[in-house]
Amino acid sequence: MARPMHVRRPATLASLAAELGVSRTTVSNAYNRPDQLSPELRRRVLETARRLGYPGPDPVARSLRTRKAGAVGLLLTENLSYAFRDPAALGFLEGLALACEGAGQGLHLVPVNPERDDVTAVHSAGVDGFVVYSVPDDDPHLAAVLSRPVPTVVCDQPRVEGVDLVGIDDHAAIAQLAGRLISIGHRNIGVLCMRLARDRNDGFAAIARQRTAHFHVQRARLTALAESFETAGVDWARVPVVERFDHSIGSGESAAAQLLDASPEVTALICTSDILALGALNEAKRRGLRVPQDLTVTGFDGIVEAERVGLTTIRQPVLEKGRAAGKLLLASAEHSKPRHITLDTELVVGTTSAPPRTTEERWFGP
Repeated sequence: MARPMHVRRPATLASLAAELGVSRTTVSNAYNRPDQLSPELRRRVLETARRLGYPGPDPVARSLRTRKAGAVGLLLTENLSYAFRDPAALGFLEGLALACEGAGQGLHLVPVNPERDDVTAVHSAGVDGFVVYSVPDDDPHLAAVLSRPVPTVVCDQPRVEGVDLVGIDDHAAIAQLAGRLISIGHRNIGVLCMRLARDRNDGFAAIARQRTAHFHVQRARLTALAESFETAGVDWARVPVVERFDHSIGSGESAAAQLLDASPEVTALICTSDILALGALNEAKRRGLRVPQDLTVTGFDGIVEAERVGLTTIRQPVLEKGRAAGKLLLASAEHSKPRHITLDTELVVGTTSAPPRTTEERWFGP
């Protein structure tokens, strides 16, 4: 009969202190407050800990004792892969991570499915505060964040009374782009936009849906476009606006196809993101449309791929957005009043925009 295997128990803080002949506070300081020990004493504590198999202070017990998790929570109402797939989200994430690194804080991603109402992930997140990244004003996960007694910073949307906000002036930014297209003669336009609400709508967005959109960034951009083109004599009710719930190049391709099938006379597609615009460029190429001779395509964000293909777009500082949101959150104890930071944007006129074709020009479309 085999004898039971003897498993050595890992050392504890108390047993390590006894081995070294020092206090438990000294051992704790070696990990948590190294400036309180001489370099030689700290080295001896850590070497003895490795030899005895002491894993270090229990982070869960420490957080219970200090009531600090040492981490910032990022609420992202998308699947986790979205944060690493969408260039604008990735740039924002990098900026937020830089702010956390500078403050010695961790970053805890709290991704949630945009089509589900389960808020368990928010309530169970061990964080000292939240950065909320671009969610609708009726999102239950946002409500769950605001119910917790921790500081919160919102990036982009929504605007919540009493809560810090980092964003851009979406209305002014896209109005500048609209002004550019109007100045070179475009009146027959179509719009491809990101989701306007929590319910899935992959199709045309009626005026009522545009005006009541729960994503105020998209609402502001559509409102600015409507105002700009109506001033130029365009009846906005006749402008086709196609919405896509999923934010991907494939969504841009299918949205452009849907719009161009219904309104082949349009001379410009205005997209509320570069990702949708890249998809629109693919669809234009598939149809044999020349860009910009037959069709102007514009975007919004200023991602690297947009710059590579020469997209006319609005460039926004996504990395600085993340950094600013992180700094606001980490300095929240120093301020009693809510703060709003509005970052600058830039109109980038690329090679995908030009005056509309005239009736005399030969059109190479299908």
